Amino acid sequence: MAKIAVIIDDMFEDVEYTEPADAFRGEGHELMHIGLKQGKKVKGKKKGTEVTIDRSVKDVSPDQFDALLIPGGYSPDRLRADKDAVIFTRKFLDSGKPVFSICHGPQLLISANRIRGRKMTGWKSIVQDIKNAGALFEDKKVVVDGNLISSRRPSDLPAFIEAALNRFY
Repeated sequence: MAKIAVIIDDMFEDVEYTEPADAFRGEGHELMHIGLKQGKKVKGKKKGTEVTIDRSVKDVSPDQFDALLIPGGYSPDRLRADKDAVIFTRKFLDSGKPVFSICHGPQLLISANRIRGRKMTGWKSIVQDIKNAGALFEDKKVVVDGNLISSRRPSDLPAFIEAALNRFY
């Protein structure tokens, strides 16, 4: 089974974490929560879902994982301000391993500077940011471009989860 890194910080969109996490665990995959400080408890913005950071982003490598999940909300914007989070994300994109990004997740991908020429989607308020970063925006429930799988919003979660799980089989 796959070992999936979840890069996450405070104010994440609860369901964009909980629903994929439950689906991945339900299929026998292991999650490791990566954040800015090991042991920190981060909370979702709407339901206050609590997640404990297993490892600091500066102490891990994409080599240790099979995929990366980037939940939306304000978490990606907080993470993109941290150079270690940006470097980790850049290396993950370069690895060719699956990267699952939903809603505001592309903000971290934009800062990683690896989406030029890639097809992707994201939340409506960051469409121009995605385009300015050189990506080819598509307004679809899920967009798959090589190792990058992206979705727009919580209502897209069923398609997002199905596409993500299909990467493992």
